[in-house]
Amino acid sequence: MDPILSVAEMRRVDDETTADIDRLMDAAGYGVAITAAKMGAGYATRVHVIAGRGNNGGDGYVAARYLARRGATVTVHHVGEPDIGTAAHRALLAAVPVGVTVSPIGSPEPGDLLIDAFVGTGFRGELPQEVAAWTHVEYPILAVDVPSGIDGDTGYAAGSVFRAARTATFHMYKTGHFMGDGPDLCGAVDLYDIGLEGGKPAMYRMTRSDVELQHRTRTAHKWSAGSVATIGGELGLTGAALFVARGAIATGAGASVLFTTAATAPIYAATAPDIPTMQASETSSWRDHASEVLSLLDRFDVLVIGPGLEPAPTEFVELLLEGFDGAVIVDAGALNALTGLQVLADRSAATVLTPHAGEFRRLTGIEPDPDAVRRLADETGAVVLMKGAPTLVVSDQTVVVDTGGRELATIGTGDVLAGMIGALLSGGIDAPTATASAAYLHGVAGAQVASTNTVTPLRLLDEVASVVAAWPSA
Repeated sequence: MDPILSVAEMRRVDDETTADIDRLMDAAGYGVAITAAKMGAGYATRVHVIAGRGNNGGDGYVAARYLARRGATVTVHHVGEPDIGTAAHRALLAAVPVGVTVSPIGSPEPGDLLIDAFVGTGFRGELPQEVAAWTHVEYPILAVDVPSGIDGDTGYAAGSVFRAARTATFHMYKTGHFMGDGPDLCGAVDLYDIGLEGGKPAMYRMTRSDVELQHRTRTAHKWSAGSVATIGGELGLTGAALFVARGAIATGAGASVLFTTAATAPIYAATAPDIPTMQASETSSWRDHASEVLSLLDRFDVLVIGPGLEPAPTEFVELLLEGFDGAVIVDAGALNALTGLQVLADRSAATVLTPHAGEFRRLTGIEPDPDAVRRLADETGAVVLMKGAPTLVVSDQTVVVDTGGRELATIGTGDVLAGMIGALLSGGIDAPTATASAAYLHGVAGAQVASTNTVTPLRLLDEVASVVAAWPSA
């Protein structure tokens, strides 16, 4: 996984490094120049650099020098010259002889690329008016480390902010690249190793190589390959539970079974002959049937409870959480049924919670920022998958999953995800890895569908099956 640092930790790394500052700045500025070249900066292009007085501005002077050598016409518009004797001032002096124009900042000018090297991750407050005026240029913007105006931790801006097409950052990603408005303001983020060492990550970014899928042995059968039971689907909401059950099969579960009431059994029999059912309630309600359900769950590895279970009877949900000794994914209606967290904390088997923002607020009474999600995971011992863009998977560490995007803000896609998590859990993968792997694959499949079509749960299911079948470790 890719480590992600907080602003304070990155500052500590910078302050404690024993590496040569001029060499570090040269490596950073060269990285900025490489990203600028990707964006078309080169011979006969006009590049403007907004430079602050500190090291961020120094990176801009170095990038200006390299781009001038490529034949670009480069002007650095400084917001105060760096102090004499600093690495940034030496970078300024080295840029002028190769043709870089250096002048105080003025009004925005026409160009082909703007490099925002005003301030780095430590910025707080609002941009000066003369800098804010440049945030409205109509040509592409490249940010150095993070766009100026953004909070490097939260990803939010208090006022004007540069909206970058790309961002060049160094050593490790920063939390602001992924949180809040960061993904929209940073654009694509290029990470460069400039020779720094150390740093305790605040969170991690899930990568393709971190995904784990179950491996079936030659002698596997449907029950040994992982079994998932799904309880949900009240009348009018039966599709939710069905998408879960099919999501589990698409991701490799050997057995995926829908538990039904007397009212929903005929619906599933008529519409979903591919998914087996077990009728566990002789009425239309689950309310008084926890004991019957528990007696049928013995052979299942994983229980998914809650999709389409609206309103869910609280006592029924809590009795199942207390009585089932396998892994449980608590989703949708089951989350809303909980009256407290203790029933989750008392479980010894793996528990995964899958709230969206509204469900999180109802369950905890607070907004779902990363610290709040961490507290919920700590208080319950559960893995918390906080749905969003990006998705956070929080257990003993916080994992950012940034595959997929707005195309997954579609009814039914979260049900598919719950089934995917269930399949990977049933295959013996530990809960944090199973949850993050499912979220990653879910995002990949969603993006692939969206590249050619509108995302629907059925299209997503087909793509999930294709992605999982083709995955190298499958």
